[in-house]
Parts: sequence; C-alpha cells; structure tokens
Amino acid sequence: MSSAPAALRAAIHHALVADTGLAAALGGAKIYDEPPRNAAFPYVTLGDARVIDASSDDGPTQEHQLTLHAWSRQGGHKEAHVITGALLAALDDAPLSPDGHRLVNLRFSIADIRREADGRTYHALVRFRAVTEPET
Repeated sequence: MSSAPAALRAAIHHALVADTGLAAALGGAKIYDEPPRNAAFPYVTLGDARVIDASSDDGPTQEHQLTLHAWSRQGGHKEAHVITGALLAALDDAPLSPDGHRLVNLRFSIADIRREADGRTYHALVRFRAVTEPET
C-alpha cells in the first residue's frame, strides 16, 4: 500500500489543529490520534480509515473513507453539533496537500450524533471521502 493514507491523515490533522473555528468549538486545538489519558472534553479523535483502489488507465488512484470522532460532555447534543459543523467547515473541499500526493477531492459524507451509554457523553461520528493520486 502506498503512503497516501498516512500522508492524508497527517494533512487532515494539521488542517484541524490550525483551524481557529474548530479550536474555538473545542476550547483549544484538542485533536488527537490517540487521546491522552484523562483528556479534557470536548475533543476530536482521528478514527478508522478505509482505502480502496480506484485506479484507472490514467494511473494509480485511491479512495479514502475517513471517520473523525467528536466527544463532548457539555451542552447536550448542541455542542456535538457545533463541533461537527466546525469539522465540516474545516475539511469539506479543503485544499490539503498530502506529502507526495495530490488530493483530488475531500467531501463530507455523513454524520451520526448520539448519546453514549453513560448518559453524559455525546459522540459524533463524522465521515469524509477523499480521493488521492501520486504526485507526478
């Protein structure tokens, strides 16, 4: 597998950390690959990724299905929705530059927002679809 998934994930992380709207919604740049023990709510984690070979005669192309998780314990569903909106504003059609690859597009797919079984944590799963090609 090429390095496109890692490069895209790094570019997404960088874009989210740099986004002032998301930082305002989270109370800081709390974007984690693996959250620290006792991370302060709210925060965002980079979740699962699926990579699909979408190559054609024009060359190697990959489709990426990415999941981001927003975690909240204040303000009920409202805070989770605000964070979800900030994620969409930061990433939907963002002009990212994954190292060694060209981002053809990055689009929002779907979001699910729910209360977790503990009754006080709200969890938003925000999914995006991206297509990358190697730089030539």
